[in-house]
Amino acid sequence: KSLIDSGVLPERISIVNEGVEIPALPDSETRARARKRWGIGESEFLFGCVGVFVPEKGQRHLIEALPAVRRKYPHARLLLAGDGVCRKELESLAVRLEQREAVLFPGFVKDVSEVYAALDAFLFPSEFEGLGTALQAAMAMALPSISTARGALKEVVDHQRTVLVVEPSAEEFAEAMLLLMEAPALRAKLGAAARGEAIARFSAERMVSGTIRVYEEVLA
Repeated sequence: KSLIDSGVLPERISIVNEGVEIPALPDSETRARARKRWGIGESEFLFGCVGVFVPEKGQRHLIEALPAVRRKYPHARLLLAGDGVCRKELESLAVRLEQREAVLFPGFVKDVSEVYAALDAFLFPSEFEGLGTALQAAMAMALPSISTARGALKEVVDHQRTVLVVEPSAEEFAEAMLLLMEAPALRAKLGAAARGEAIARFSAERMVSGTIRVYEEVLA
């Protein structure tokens, strides 16, 4: 749409979605090892987000949502994997809201699969997103997810089928986080549908075949 609005003819546009690897789902041993790495007990519910710490990624909304969530479920915790210019600000916010012990800041994680393997649910609070690969990776891992639909995310998410869609605000995230914690059947349904969607639309294999198809059309 942005290209068309800029004057590019529709017939000159081909769309190939960015792809992610579709991994084998972690077994109980892999999950236990990952949670041990982050110091998470089996009875704790771990939300997580992966992304660079810049204002438009919206991680502050997740920290601001925690007090309401933890008033009802003190065992809820949040893992924010990544680094960036907002890190000190986010850490200070967690301290100010008395959530510092509940929020994990591991910094940049090289083996990000160990983040996904440890999580009970994935959160993606972006205020603007050009793609959303981290969400697609979470979907491929069959993680129940809560996401905004800002930017290109509206082309990825399907509210209440593959993810829960909310606005980037503490209130809406807290409400959806509580819903997921209280509804294991919903978590299972969303996770399964998300993985199916990733396989059908967002796999690396599909990206490669789509790219080859475009080359073949142009060369013809």
